[in-house]
Parts: sequence; C-alpha cells; structure tokens
Amino acid sequence: MSTSSAPERREPNPALIFDDPLDQQSSDDTDRGWGERPGAGGDSAADLKRFLDEKPPHHI
Repeated sequence: MSTSSAPERREPNPALIFDDPLDQQSSDDTDRGWGERPGAGGDSAADLKRFLDEKPPHHI
C-alpha cells in the first residue's frame, strides 16, 4: 500500500464542439477513403495487380 501524499492528476474533460460536421470533408469523400492507391490512376498493370490483390478467396 502506497502512502504518497500527492493528489492524482486528472485530464480535463474535452470541450463540446457544436460545429456542423457536414462542413468538413470526410475520408470517404476522397479517393484514398475508397481504397485508391496513390499514383495508380490509369496504369493497366497497376489495375491488374490491384484486382488480383483484392480478389475474394472464392474466386481463386
């Protein structure tokens, strides 16, 4: 059993924010949010690699 006399420090509660969430861009609004890989636009070899990487196991 510890007998320290120092009070416990607690983090303050975060402030409530009442901004409109629709004013901010979500990750789903970007290509990256939909799983697009950077720099793979229009490259057929990269498209084929992505297709093969993401193919469901029942399509082997």
